[in-house]
Amino acid sequence: MQEWLRAWEDDFVPSFWRAKNAMLQAAGTAFERHGVREGQQFVLMCLWREDGLSPGEIARRLGLSTPTVTRTAGRLEAAGLVERHPHPTDARLVSVRLTVKGRSLREALDREMNDLSDRALRGFAEEERESFRRMLDGMAANLRTPDREGTADGGG
Repeated sequence: MQEWLRAWEDDFVPSFWRAKNAMLQAAGTAFERHGVREGQQFVLMCLWREDGLSPGEIARRLGLSTPTVTRTAGRLEAAGLVERHPHPTDARLVSVRLTVKGRSLREALDREMNDLSDRALRGFAEEERESFRRMLDGMAANLRTPDREGTADGGG
């Protein structure tokens, strides 16, 4: 095997990429059983905690863009899981509210999330799981912080 290829395969980024893609595929399969696309569960989780949020508020809480949340809310509405209503205090905004069907998925999707976590971390001791979670949170924080060139992606 060529040295550059071996170095690439032993590098962190490809390993992380493989793990991320495996998680996305497993999550997609798990959530599709309930009529939810992977990623939509996080919008639902926000609304389970506090129903009636605006797309902008959901976006802030999840670290996403408002247009991404608006598109996701539209898909969730088409699936009958949420409804969009005029915001009670600001006519420029809408509030996203769970339907009975959207509320009814909470237990099943919580179970799927727990099963995914258990499957992904199978063989890890409890302290390793906690340490890994902290490392992932730290990695996310590192990547959100501008690097020395002043950009988060190193592009200068």
